[in-house]
Amino acid sequence: MRLVAVSMLLLLALTSCTSAPLSRGGNEWIKLFNGKDISDWFVKIQHHNVGENFGNTFRVEDGIIKVRYNQYGEFNDQFGHLYYKIPFSYYHLKLEYRFVGALQQGAPSYTLRNSGVMFHSQDPRTMPKEQDWPISVEFQFLGGLGDGKPRPTGNMCSPGTQIVYKGQLDERHCIDSSSKTYDGDQWVKAELIVLGDSCITHVINGDTVMRYSKPQIGGGVVNRFDPAMKQDGKMLRSGFIALQSEGQPVDFRNIELKDLSKQPR
Repeated sequence: MRLVAVSMLLLLALTSCTSAPLSRGGNEWIKLFNGKDISDWFVKIQHHNVGENFGNTFRVEDGIIKVRYNQYGEFNDQFGHLYYKIPFSYYHLKLEYRFVGALQQGAPSYTLRNSGVMFHSQDPRTMPKEQDWPISVEFQFLGGLGDGKPRPTGNMCSPGTQIVYKGQLDERHCIDSSSKTYDGDQWVKAELIVLGDSCITHVINGDTVMRYSKPQIGGGVVNRFDPAMKQDGKMLRSGFIALQSEGQPVDFRNIELKDLSKQPR
């Protein structure tokens, strides 16, 4: 039943957000993470050059990509991202994540049980050493704080970008999804269906929690970027996918992607 539900969800996304339906096709799932190492990925951390995995921030243990800070000391705004080696445009991404441990000393309070996946990201090799966030769209993950208050996950955040939400350009940096709150260290399944610049769908544990369109460069939040890279109004049709590190220990596993770009549109 679950496989049928996911297939129907994908078909709905493909047919409801574009002018012409896409074929479901027979594309295979690609394992972006091989469960052994991060040789297909590369790192960019603020204050460091591309390729420097400072403090062994991103490490692989027991078939899991672990984000850890035990070699840091003070966090010192060393926001980081682990990028898959090539960009994508039309795809269905799925992975699982969980929050573990305590917030690193010195990390901003808003990063408590906070992580995510950046997509349609600029190439990190175009980022100055001191740029904090890539110009990108974020599929944001939040964990419940155990206080009984709602804290949805699968939200949208937009460093250096903007989206069209509910029919109009929305300039908010982050927009909450309709998801449930997930407390503790449980694994949560997240799926992202990206159709170029036409439609983005967020799915959490099988539930569609957000949908929007027309991601484009614009807005603020990202700092110390190369001005040549921030062409406000430029539509984002493709880009890199990256796992986030911003002070909260987090685990990622089962990262797979189905490339939809070869399906007729």
